[in-house]
Amino acid sequence: MQAEIITIGDEILIGQIVDTNSAWMAKELNKYGIGVSKITSISDEADDIVTTIEAAMKRAPLVLMTGGLGPTNDDITKKTLSDYFGMKLIQDDELYQKIQDRLAKYGISMNPFNQEQALIPDGARIIPNNFGSAPCMWFEKNKRVLVSMPGVPFEMKGIMQNGLISAITEHFETSEIVHKTIMTDGIGESVLAEMLSDWEENLPLNMKLAYLPSPGKVRLRLSITGESKPALEKMVDEEVEKLKKILPDNIFAYDDIAIEERIAELLLEKGKTLGTAESCTGGYIAHLITSHAGSSAYFKGSVVSYSNEIKEKVLGVNSKDLEKFGAVSQEVVEQMALGARKVLNTDYAVATSGIAGPDGGTDEKPVGTVWIALAGDFGVQSEKLELYKVRERNIKVSAFKVLNLLRKELEK
Repeated sequence: MQAEIITIGDEILIGQIVDTNSAWMAKELNKYGIGVSKITSISDEADDIVTTIEAAMKRAPLVLMTGGLGPTNDDITKKTLSDYFGMKLIQDDELYQKIQDRLAKYGISMNPFNQEQALIPDGARIIPNNFGSAPCMWFEKNKRVLVSMPGVPFEMKGIMQNGLISAITEHFETSEIVHKTIMTDGIGESVLAEMLSDWEENLPLNMKLAYLPSPGKVRLRLSITGESKPALEKMVDEEVEKLKKILPDNIFAYDDIAIEERIAELLLEKGKTLGTAESCTGGYIAHLITSHAGSSAYFKGSVVSYSNEIKEKVLGVNSKDLEKFGAVSQEVVEQMALGARKVLNTDYAVATSGIAGPDGGTDEKPVGTVWIALAGDFGVQSEKLELYKVRERNIKVSAFKVLNLLRKELEK
């Protein structure tokens, strides 16, 4: 079964906010055997709304829409949908009381805009919204369903998880969808595709492979649809086993997880700790690690040694080496990693030093030159990266590469 998603809001079209709703909804629908065939963003204009939903409901049995249900004059979705489905707006006394009670908690009196929030189309089914005042409305026409939800993400998610998904799965017959993501490193997308060409050509006819590249890694996603979930999972597992033999050293996870999540698993499993010494990445590695709950169990801290003074005085880098080899060098980055491990008293420490760009490069060390290092009981190891002219990409790739050094060491 296929669905379409429509997001309403000029703020999306002008780039003021990013549409995170659609990605979350698509992922959630997939859990229940509902694929998403099209995602559309449109303006807060009645004609656009009508034209878009009319076309979508011809293509898909289920259309989910978010946005335009607020209490202000620019939120016209409810009125537009009522007119389109030939319904009248009537006051829902229960919803009115709910809005009134919510406002009273903050000492606010009902005004005409709040009162309009309690109006609902007289022929629509209302799905409870326990996280806000805007109603979730279910419309049916020609055996097709359109659901309109508020665009506030936590309201939309609450509605989906606390009533709407159940209503959808009760109304529609759905198939099973199984996805498996394999995280690979060290091989570019085109080279990887060539390596996997024979395997890919011999996949079962109902199984699809997608390549999803990002800085430093490529995600491979296998997808298959059918009636029996155990049978589908067995088919996917069989293909993953074949893939392991083709890429024995380049798979670092079998779920759609970030490298820092895999590092967390390994450090917790082995009872080890980590610290970072960052120059060109400016604390980005520490940010990645600490963005996950529970990181205090294995992460002790970071030294962002942007200046040579901090490299020397805090991390103990030899001043003569700094002068002779420069901050972006094997000698310095290795001392940074060793120094961080000592200062932070950790089992492992990673370090980065490079020229992220867009300026600062020389003929000898152009923009994108980065040294990374890992220190542990084994001593220290380092690697030179020759990256790009784009600062943000250089920072992300450097962080991934040095964490991947750690990942490989922990998996030995």
